[in-house]
Amino acid sequence: MKRVFLTFISCALLSNTAFSQDIELEFTTAQDRINSQNKINSSTSWLKNIPIKSIGPTIMSGRVVDIEVNPNNPNEFLAAFASGGLWHTNTNGTSFTPLFQNEKVMSIGDIAVSWEDSTIWIGTGENNSSRSSYSGDGMYVSYNMGKTWEHKNDTELNETQHIGRIVLHPTDKNTLFVAALGHLYSKNKERGIYKTTDGGKTWKKTLFIDENTGAVDLIIDPTNPNTLYTATWQRHRAAWDFEEAGAGSGIYRSDDGGENWTKITTKESGFPISEGVGRIGLAISKANPDWVYACLDNQDRKPKDEIKKDGKKENNKLTLTKDAILAMKSEDFLKVSDAEITEYLKENHFPKKYDVAFVKEQIKQSKIEPKALVEFLGDANSRLFDTPVKGLELYLSKDKGKTWQKTHEGSIDEVVYSYGYYFGQVRVSQNNPQKLYIVGVPILTSDDGGKNWRSINGDNVHADHHALWINPKQEGHLINGNDGGINISYNDGKTWSKSNSIPVGQFYSVATDRAEPYNVYGGLQDNGVWTASHQYEYSDSWQQEGNYPYKRLLGGDGMQVEIDFRDNNTVYTCYQFGNCYKIDKTTLASDYITPSHELGQKPFRFNWQTPLHLSKHQQNILYMGSNRVHRSFDQGKTWETISEDLTRGANPKEAKTGDVAYNTLTSIDESALRFGLLYVGSDDGMVHVSKDAGYSWENISQNYLKQFPQYKNFWVSRVQASKHKMERVYISLNGYRFDNFESIIFVSNDFGKTWTRIGTDLPLESVNVIREDFKEKNLLFVGTDHNLYASLDAGKSFMTLGKDFPRVAVHDLSVQPVANHLVVGTHGRSLYVVDIAPLQSLVKMDKEKSFFLDKEKITFNKNWGKTYWSKWFGNYEPNEEEQKFIFFTTQKSNVELRILDKNNVVLYSEKLEANKGLNYWKYDLTINEEAAKKISKSLSTKEKPFIVSKSDNEKYYLPISTYKIALVENGKTIELPFEVVEKK
Repeated sequence: MKRVFLTFISCALLSNTAFSQDIELEFTTAQDRINSQNKINSSTSWLKNIPIKSIGPTIMSGRVVDIEVNPNNPNEFLAAFASGGLWHTNTNGTSFTPLFQNEKVMSIGDIAVSWEDSTIWIGTGENNSSRSSYSGDGMYVSYNMGKTWEHKNDTELNETQHIGRIVLHPTDKNTLFVAALGHLYSKNKERGIYKTTDGGKTWKKTLFIDENTGAVDLIIDPTNPNTLYTATWQRHRAAWDFEEAGAGSGIYRSDDGGENWTKITTKESGFPISEGVGRIGLAISKANPDWVYACLDNQDRKPKDEIKKDGKKENNKLTLTKDAILAMKSEDFLKVSDAEITEYLKENHFPKKYDVAFVKEQIKQSKIEPKALVEFLGDANSRLFDTPVKGLELYLSKDKGKTWQKTHEGSIDEVVYSYGYYFGQVRVSQNNPQKLYIVGVPILTSDDGGKNWRSINGDNVHADHHALWINPKQEGHLINGNDGGINISYNDGKTWSKSNSIPVGQFYSVATDRAEPYNVYGGLQDNGVWTASHQYEYSDSWQQEGNYPYKRLLGGDGMQVEIDFRDNNTVYTCYQFGNCYKIDKTTLASDYITPSHELGQKPFRFNWQTPLHLSKHQQNILYMGSNRVHRSFDQGKTWETISEDLTRGANPKEAKTGDVAYNTLTSIDESALRFGLLYVGSDDGMVHVSKDAGYSWENISQNYLKQFPQYKNFWVSRVQASKHKMERVYISLNGYRFDNFESIIFVSNDFGKTWTRIGTDLPLESVNVIREDFKEKNLLFVGTDHNLYASLDAGKSFMTLGKDFPRVAVHDLSVQPVANHLVVGTHGRSLYVVDIAPLQSLVKMDKEKSFFLDKEKITFNKNWGKTYWSKWFGNYEPNEEEQKFIFFTTQKSNVELRILDKNNVVLYSEKLEANKGLNYWKYDLTINEEAAKKISKSLSTKEKPFIVSKSDNEKYYLPISTYKIALVENGKTIELPFEVVEKK
């Protein structure tokens, strides 16, 4: 750990009031993270062989951050995802192969490719400073097109955490440049521009501004590699605030190959230099390399006469506005016409009970002041779109950055809103310096150097855009990377094809119902809420049928989901900041159910991921968390607030003020063993329990903070009431928003009076979720920012879980108790399913000796080996479960597996290397001709001869009978009987 003293300075959205607050924190160093992850060896996990099945979806995708295309073959390109790794296609996006998923991190900021020598460079750590922008550990390189990777283990670059851009020298393969953003949530010096001239063996920092300012973009003159331009960006994020602009932001040029840099955005240059200068994207065209374009996220506020008012115009006179109301005294407001007030209430979607008569009466009686009509609307979601910043602006320099001019009048509205930090890309045609593209919400193009713009965000294309490649050899050919995946156009965006065949969805949540077969549900980053059967298998056949297996239930940023198990049809779910609905899954009819504060009260504060919990005791009862706990007895029709403010925001001295919703509840759980035993956790480190259905609440976080005071403000990512012991509860804390990556899990066996820390052998990876198995009290599952883990001993030790599971963030887990499945919601690789029945058996077994797990009866099928309706479509085979045999060995060793008949005649044998732990042997139930004769003889009688016949595929299959499987290990043999039975 490295101790840092941070001063957070933020600018509140509505007031522009600056404040500062000193907090002593620890961020986790890159070297500590690397050392801890080196100790986690998935190859030695007892659970490494457990199959984990990807169940999609693929129709929507995750965030793309970069696209690199083979200049000699545009059918071949690489797509880099913010949290889903790197994927390669040589089929123009119809199929992809993952290349970067087993390293210590999967988050990518940028990639660069030398196609002629098959070299790929990856800068880790996403360059979009979003809520779930994971940090990296420096640079990786592959010299064989992604088959193997080498970590360029440089102390400084490892600590950069987020890399904005990589530029390769056009003629010297050993020279490259890196624009490093640095930490997102803490100060550090490892940011700026780095250069290597020896292929990454050593690096030199050639530009450094300050501990809050890094480099986000970097371009090289296509005609002169000694000339480079970089964009620096001052930004700092906290859980409660995002400072996305500052004086450190600007543009620099180097004329000596990146050795020295000069700031070219000066007061005299014409480019803005205020505190509102935010993220900058750069572009240069080979057609005219003296021209440099810079798109700016300008966080300065618009002049009042440019702000789009919230009222409507009538005869060029604005109706009642928020600003006007804030300036009014009560007597002035009462003089406003009923029609104007009614229009204001209607336009701002006030509840119907607040009509003009009610409002005026409340003001007459001095129960409220006029400003209450503005304060009532203070929700976080509207501020994302309504904050009156200048927003997107495009500047052009025609003299290599000496002078700049804005290409258009005013700002380019409704493209990046108040969150331009999420975009910041401009592209220019290499053949026509006036043909431009800028990305945001939506994607725009200009044919006249940025004077005029039009949207090319057509059908089949997501709204949020982050990457764009323009074919220099074919006009109109574009490859676009966005929050929905990859889209390709050949007519300059008039029409687009979708290239989504890979599961790279960014799930925030996952849930399961009790249908047969059961369904999965999940909320995704910027892609809504979806549901499908857990039996989903990837196939393109749906395009012919016109019916994709996954169905969308809600739009926006999909969040938590609860399902009424009585009908498996009533769904409760939300999009960002607590906008929640009750949805009929069959008809898709929906009702908005979010509880509202009363006029005159302060608005409830809802988290980005608002917690929901449907009582398992009576499923008309729904709980929801803002900064308080709300309960509905009638499925969300009406609500009662059953707590005071349960966050640190209740105390003015501890409340945090900023432009991000904070001091909010993040997790709610009710004990399955007792109605009304409730636990809630908050984003500012508070945990409370109520033992009386919300009548009273006790702060139980103070009990573990006595021992671990450094975790006071850490985000409570999960509270989990035990299903096995009423007094037991688990919590996980997450320090991601302080750049602290410790894995922190506590358990209490006395309702939170005392706590024990568990999972102390987990690496330095922030914990997002902990779940307890329904059947085995000692079986726990944990999802971190980099992996999936299981414990067989109640958290004393953990092991990685799943065969070939990528190093992806696991945001949520759902244990399906009937099927004994664990459904894994990843933030970058969609959903997975694990059969956890073997783990439930393993918990109870004596692990000092080898053994088989019980084998279900195999149902004989006379069609085994027979061809389908045509020989060109293959043969029937036993299903995967029928072919699977599971055994446990106490050590890694060479073993022999044998199949014996009831007379102990060996029918089949195979030698293999077994790992310590669970081993899965796939046996296709076939035997050779000699064995077929033996089993035929043993099953024949004088009255009725028996013959095992050869099937269409030239194979013999085990007939109906009793058998044994034997494990021969180090001279010792253990056996397990199993049966092949007749189909009922």
